[in-house]
Amino acid sequence: AVIGRPDVERSKSPPSGRAERREESYMIRFPVLLSELRRMETSRGPLPERRVERLLLACAGLPVLVTAALLAVLTVETAQLLRHVSPTEFLFGAVWAPAAADRRFGVLPLAAGTLLVALVALAIALPAGLLTAIYLSEYAPPAMRRAVKPALTLLAGVPTVVYGYCALLFVTPALQRLLPGLESVNALSSGMVVGVMLLPMVASLSEDALRASPRELREAVYALGATRAQATLRVVVPAARAGIAAAVILSAARAIGETMIVAVAAGRQPSLTANPLEPVQTMTAYVAQAAHGGAPAGAPEHHALFAVGLLLFIGTYGLNLAGNWLRQRDREART
Repeated sequence: AVIGRPDVERSKSPPSGRAERREESYMIRFPVLLSELRRMETSRGPLPERRVERLLLACAGLPVLVTAALLAVLTVETAQLLRHVSPTEFLFGAVWAPAAADRRFGVLPLAAGTLLVALVALAIALPAGLLTAIYLSEYAPPAMRRAVKPALTLLAGVPTVVYGYCALLFVTPALQRLLPGLESVNALSSGMVVGVMLLPMVASLSEDALRASPRELREAVYALGATRAQATLRVVVPAARAGIAAAVILSAARAIGETMIVAVAAGRQPSLTANPLEPVQTMTAYVAQAAHGGAPAGAPEHHALFAVGLLLFIGTYGLNLAGNWLRQRDREART
């Protein structure tokens, strides 16, 4: 059927002289390169694959070693404090006064202040972040998504000390107009600003979980006559609940570990209270305050700094492990 067709005959014609010279050049170069590699191997020893592998292993193991060393230091210093204070008094004591004449080391007021600020922050960040994620994932056109995502990234890049002074100089005066008698430093304003800081994290992680939901679920619900809101709220969001739960847990860990905002705007008064209108001191704020000095080395108040740090380490590390486990479980369930 192809006899007499000049295009087929030309396609099966032998290669030109230039192509033949190129093939000959490649055939000549390959043995030369191979011999050069063998010469390098014999003159300089084996190729450095093993050295590269060891270097990569060392880089991968460095964070583990740093974490283990940090945990060891915190544990040793906490053991020194527990020689002067019983574990029950430290964990469940209602008074934190390490610098007073009658020193008390009950960490419960610091833990309560930390939890109060974190709860206020999550009450702000979770609804706003989840609604933002639903809009970006299910409703926003591509142009709007491309505009909003960089804005969220920019919000996440603002230094936390800037957030802290915004809470102190702008948010608190605005709240004082609505709530007369509000203290100049309080848990409410600092928690609200921490919630704004968490908004990009919640929105980004929740959007990733929503967009990872199989498209077949949406198409099946639309085929049954459901609206977009019904498909989103009854199918897509429940299907992404593990990823959203991971976003909540990781955001809670970030709120607990926040330092500068609460150090500037929450106060330095450790108090066992559930009222967000009162000043509180969080665990991170105490660590930042005590790290400036004032406690002699070897004194119980010096060891208390490390004990509070150990509790923070255990809490945030446990929450991060739980969040990452949920995200991994969600990925495995989708594959």
